Amino acid sequence: MRTWAEIDLAALRRNLGVVRRAIGPGREIMAVVKADAYGHGLANVAGALSGLVSSFGVANPGEARVVAGQAPGDIFLLGPVLPQERDSLASPRLVVAISTLAEAEALNALGFPVRAHLCVDTGMGRMGCLPEEARALGLAVSAMPNLRLEGVCTHFPSADEDAGFTRHQIAGLRGVLEGLPPAAGAVHLSNSAGILEYMEDQPFASLVRPGLMLYGLCPTGAHQGELEPVLSLRSRLTLVRLLPAGHGVSYGGTHVTNRPTLVATVGIGYADGYPRQVSNRGAQVLLQGRRCPVLGRVTMDQIMVDVSDLPVRPEPGDVVTLIGREGGERILASEVADWAGTISWEILTGLTSRVARVCREG
Repeated sequence: MRTWAEIDLAALRRNLGVVRRAIGPGREIMAVVKADAYGHGLANVAGALSGLVSSFGVANPGEARVVAGQAPGDIFLLGPVLPQERDSLASPRLVVAISTLAEAEALNALGFPVRAHLCVDTGMGRMGCLPEEARALGLAVSAMPNLRLEGVCTHFPSADEDAGFTRHQIAGLRGVLEGLPPAAGAVHLSNSAGILEYMEDQPFASLVRPGLMLYGLCPTGAHQGELEPVLSLRSRLTLVRLLPAGHGVSYGGTHVTNRPTLVATVGIGYADGYPRQVSNRGAQVLLQGRRCPVLGRVTMDQIMVDVSDLPVRPEPGDVVTLIGREGGERILASEVADWAGTISWEILTGLTSRVARVCREG
């Protein structure tokens, strides 16, 4: 293989154990596996978590069908359902989030039972009813013959950045719950940051939705030592050449060698999901257990790295680590994200289908 991502399923399950310890007894876990399980491979991740979580969170019915073929448990559609997708809700395993009365009425008119959670917008601004609308909408949903109100949820937009606003959201949902019938069911607020930082503030929550931390990355960095990155991204050298001083490297000549430089070409580029935005921003890769700088601009299929200081001259075919551990060094997806000026989520989910996913156990 030229470029591949190694997926450590044992580390995935160990991270699930970190979630369990953080939430304490009596709460259930919804594993968030949308976006191809954050780029890790939906079918394999769902299968690895089969029987270990009560439910899975997906973005659309297509992802739900993949999960249904791999694992038991409820499957929660985290986003609104399009009109042409509503027939899929006939599956007894699917649960939908309701934001508006019009949405509820349309689902009720389908003529078959639909399981639903009331979504409350406490500040995310993406979906959900406003808190002052929640009681009336909840009562209306409860009165509809084909809707089964089984839960109430909201989402944290800033749990990794703004403690005051997050606690304001928690208090807001607590107030909403006081106005809803006791039969409203499960209550869930927390993503990974909420799980790691705010569980003591929400004793009424019965369910959590871990995403990034399942895959071994901490959204705040404060708990990174407790988690194990699940994905390692690797490629191979395709060419090794000695370039003279003053020679340009890659498109635009944005990097010019200042000494005779041993330059290795690596068979990965932005078409694989290695972000072009890391160009000339201090990006590094691991080779022979050492960090080697990326030179110039990332191209569609290849990058160039400076291997002049390695103890042994590398050869075509040698393995390069772009995310992961090699020897005593490690590059996290969050570090690549910093170089690219983005977030870990985008780095992981941006890996394309050209990158083979290779699963292993430990």
